Amino acid sequence: MAGRSLRAHLLRMLLPPIAAALALGALVTYFPAIEPATHAYDQALVDIGLALGSHVRVTQTEYHFELPPAVEQVLRTDRFDAIYYRVMSPAGLEIAGDPGLPAPPNDAIAHDTAYNGAKVRVVSVQSPCGRSTCTVLVGETMVKRERLARELVLQSIFPELFIAIATLLIVWFGVKRGLQPLARLSEEIKSRSAGDLRPIDAAGAPEETRPLVGALNGLLTEVSAASRKQQRFLADAAHQLRTPLAGLRAHAELALAQPLPEASRVQVEQVHQATIRTARLANQLLALARAEPGARSTTAPVDLKSLIEGEADAWVHQALARDIDLGFELAPAPVEGDAFLLREALANLVHNALEYSPRGGRVTVRTGRRDGAAVLEVEDDGPGIPAAERARVLERFYRVPGTPGTGSGLGLAIVREIAASHGATLAINEGMGDRGCRVGITFPHG
Repeated sequence: MAGRSLRAHLLRMLLPPIAAALALGALVTYFPAIEPATHAYDQALVDIGLALGSHVRVTQTEYHFELPPAVEQVLRTDRFDAIYYRVMSPAGLEIAGDPGLPAPPNDAIAHDTAYNGAKVRVVSVQSPCGRSTCTVLVGETMVKRERLARELVLQSIFPELFIAIATLLIVWFGVKRGLQPLARLSEEIKSRSAGDLRPIDAAGAPEETRPLVGALNGLLTEVSAASRKQQRFLADAAHQLRTPLAGLRAHAELALAQPLPEASRVQVEQVHQATIRTARLANQLLALARAEPGARSTTAPVDLKSLIEGEADAWVHQALARDIDLGFELAPAPVEGDAFLLREALANLVHNALEYSPRGGRVTVRTGRRDGAAVLEVEDDGPGIPAAERARVLERFYRVPGTPGTGSGLGLAIVREIAASHGATLAINEGMGDRGCRVGITFPHG
C-alpha cells in the first residue's frame, strides 16, 4: 500500500469483480436468448424440407421431383439470405436441387458449413418416398442469424454497460463519501496550531478509524508531556540563573564604584558586561519557554501603544547611550494577548534595532491599525538583513555571518514564537528608502 491512494486501491479492489459479474450477466442473458432463436430458424428450414419432400414422386424405376417453378421461386426468395436445397434418393443419388450442398456429418440434423463461398446453415430432413425414405437438405446463408446475434449482443450489452457506468459512479461516490471521515480527521489535524495538542474527539469517528484516532491521541499525549517537561526545565533553569546573576551584577557595579587600578577596572567591566549579557540570555530563555506552543499564558486586552509608553523611558536611555535617535509614532492598537510576552517581543525588537544601528542612526517604533488589524513595527536604518537570510534569522541561535556584537541569536526567534502564539504574522522587510530593516507584526482582526 506504500504510496497508494486508498480510494484508488478500493476502486481497484471493487471494480474488477463488478465488471466480471456484469460480463457474466451479459453472457447469461445472451445465450438463453440466442438458443431459442436459432432453434426457430432451424425449424423453419425443417418445415421447408418436409414441404420439399412431399413433391418427390416414385415410379417403379426412378424418383421424380415435381416442384412448380413459381413455388421454387417463392422458396428461394428471401430478403436477406440465399436458400439452397438438395433432394437425394434413399440410395444417395441426386434427384433435384443444388448439387454439392454438404450434408450434416454423423447423422446430425443441422450444422454450419460453407457453400458457394458463403457460410450456410444446413438441416437434414428425412421425407417418406414410397416405402423408403429420401433425404432433403435445406441450407440457408447466415445473414439473418448473424444479424440477430448482433442485436441480441447489443441488447444484452447496452443495459449491462449502463449498469456498469451507474455502478462505477455509485462506487466512486460511495468510496468518496465513505472516506470523508478520514478527510475530516486530516483537515482537523491540519487546522491545528503547533501548540494544540488536545486529544482528538473519537466519538464521531467511524469504528474502523478509532484505532487510528486512539494511536494519534496517545502520541499527542506523549508529545504534550515531553513539551511540558522541556518548558518546565527551561523556565526553572532561567529562574535559577536570574538570582545569582542579579547578585553578580550588583557586586560588579559596586566594585566599579570603588577606586580600582585601571587593569582591575577593565577586568571588572568585562565581568559586568558578561553578566548583563548572561542575564539577558536567561530572560530570553524564560520568555522562549513561555512563548513555546503548549505553554500556559494569560490573555487579556492589551493596548500596544500603552505597553510601549510604559517601556519607552528605559529604551530612550539606551538610545542616548548609543547616540541613536529613537522616535515613536504611536496610535491605539488594542489586541488580545499576554502582556508579558508582548513586552518581551517589543524589548527584543527594540534591542536589536539599537544594537545594530550605527551611531547617529534612527530607530522608529510604530503602532496603529491597518486594514482593521493592529500593527506593530520597529524600523531602523542599520545594515539590514539580506533577503536570503530573513527566513534563517528566525531560527534559534542563528546569526548572519559577519554580524558584529555579542547577541545570542534568540531575539527574532522569540519574537516569532510570541507572534505565532498570538495568531499574528511576522514580516521582515527593508526600511524607508530601501535602507535598514523593518520588522512588522500584524495581529488578527479583533
